[in-house]
Amino acid sequence: MNDQESDDKVDLEELFDSSVEHEPTPMGERVRRTADLTLVAPARVALTDWRAVVGTLILFGFFLAGTAGVVLVDRPTSGDAPILAPPFQNLNYILGTDTFGQPIGAQLIHATPAMFKMIFAGAVVSIGVAALVGLLSGFMRGTVVDTVLMSVTDIVITIPGLPLVIVLMAIFAPKNPYVVGVLLGLDNWPGLARTVRSQVLSIRQESYVEASRIMGLSTGTILRRDLLGQLMPYITINSALASRRIIFESVGLYFLGILPFTTFNWGVLMNLAYKGGALNRPQMLHWLIFPMVTIFLMSFGLVLFSQGMDSVFNVRLRARHASTTSDNSAMDQGQGDGDV
Repeated sequence: MNDQESDDKVDLEELFDSSVEHEPTPMGERVRRTADLTLVAPARVALTDWRAVVGTLILFGFFLAGTAGVVLVDRPTSGDAPILAPPFQNLNYILGTDTFGQPIGAQLIHATPAMFKMIFAGAVVSIGVAALVGLLSGFMRGTVVDTVLMSVTDIVITIPGLPLVIVLMAIFAPKNPYVVGVLLGLDNWPGLARTVRSQVLSIRQESYVEASRIMGLSTGTILRRDLLGQLMPYITINSALASRRIIFESVGLYFLGILPFTTFNWGVLMNLAYKGGALNRPQMLHWLIFPMVTIFLMSFGLVLFSQGMDSVFNVRLRARHASTTSDNSAMDQGQGDGDV
């Protein structure tokens, strides 16, 4: 009888312990853990990676120039300053002036908003089309949808990119920066679509994807919840690299005179400087060099930002910098020491 009572007591203690261990986590604690893992830990990882810090600072500087800068700095017009004033001689036109008496620094600042519009439209189109085509093709491998999508992708890849863009620009002659970005983005998605498809082919074999399919979830739900979530780091990193291509292509088209000179653009400045003989006249070199330095800085910032995001999206690094994970590890270690 004593043994029976002892067994019942043990069972009750185990039941009590299990109920305590599986007590629901309070809402505030769950919110804190979510914020720590999704916001605080990535920020800590970014601060430990100089590439993420420097890239973010460079892009933030361009963002300020394109927003607050255009408000604080007057839009340049001809005759605002002396013609071909040298740089670093006057604070009103710190980067010097061109042959029209326009401050070069003000022109670079007022060209930034249009550049951001092109980058945004081009990146959205190229990354959006590539992600959609790659997801559908990889998930529906071997079907008619996969064959059609990959056939279209291969056809677009075989078309020379620069001649295609030049023809499109000549036909439409776009003046809106968003339209320019969209047309430039149409040429940048095929390569990324194939790489996304290869990523999907490996992810679709995971057990949680198979479980979702067995549960009868719709294709859209599986693509959005199981596949797209895993691919977002890869897509985010490539969006920065796609933005870099948009910058080079737009500046090149403006420099060649293929796009109409209807707005301030770094390529327009380089075109005017080149036609004005900046390569042969040392007193005009600043007119050509500063737009080139601006393009280099923005491209460099995007490259560093994409490399830094690779570290930020690293799950192990985020878990290592999460305070909730550290608290749990310390608690487990304390319990283990207590047991000993």
